Amino acid sequence: MDIRKPFVITVSRELGSGGRTVGRKLAEALSVRYSDKELIEALGNQFNLDTSSIEKLKSKKKNWFDDYVQLVAPMPKASLFVEAKSAYQPTPASEELYKAETEILKAIADEGSCVIAGRLAFFALKDIPNKVDIFISASMQHRVERVMRKQNLTEAEAREAIDRVDRGRENYVKRFSGLSRYDVRNYDLVLNMDNLQDEDEAVAVILKYIGA
Repeated sequence: MDIRKPFVITVSRELGSGGRTVGRKLAEALSVRYSDKELIEALGNQFNLDTSSIEKLKSKKKNWFDDYVQLVAPMPKASLFVEAKSAYQPTPASEELYKAETEILKAIADEGSCVIAGRLAFFALKDIPNKVDIFISASMQHRVERVMRKQNLTEAEAREAIDRVDRGRENYVKRFSGLSRYDVRNYDLVLNMDNLQDEDEAVAVILKYIGA
């Protein structure tokens, strides 16, 4: 990657690995835009969905309209559909959601050098030149301990959260890319946080890799 030209770095990560922090610190070190929650906010503004709803819908393998309505207005299913149509604006099919997300990702990349966290960016931006794809992983114990600390959860709750997010993200990636997010061939650089002192060291390794 030539950092003298506009570039894109995608950072895919496992929940609890510290990958989000790595992405943010990397963007700060490079003085470029960092995209994470703003993407979800953009989707929410477009489709009138909140952050948690979008994340849950993205992980579904099948049509999620009924699940979405149940999420925002739990009622007996027999009467739910009719009332939901009048109470809520039409929501997009999951394919439309993915298409919108891809368009937003490309728009962010077109604006200049940036670091983008997750969101299937490694695949959605596969044709973007001057791009490096990174995956941040960690052992389950590392992840559990971090999630417990960051979210004030018990060990059982942290393991449940990690399992739920892992399955949801893998479903989403497989559905729209046909790939597994755990296939290292998707990435240019894979970092195991167990082998690094902290997020700052991970950033240093990445900076060295890209020649910054």
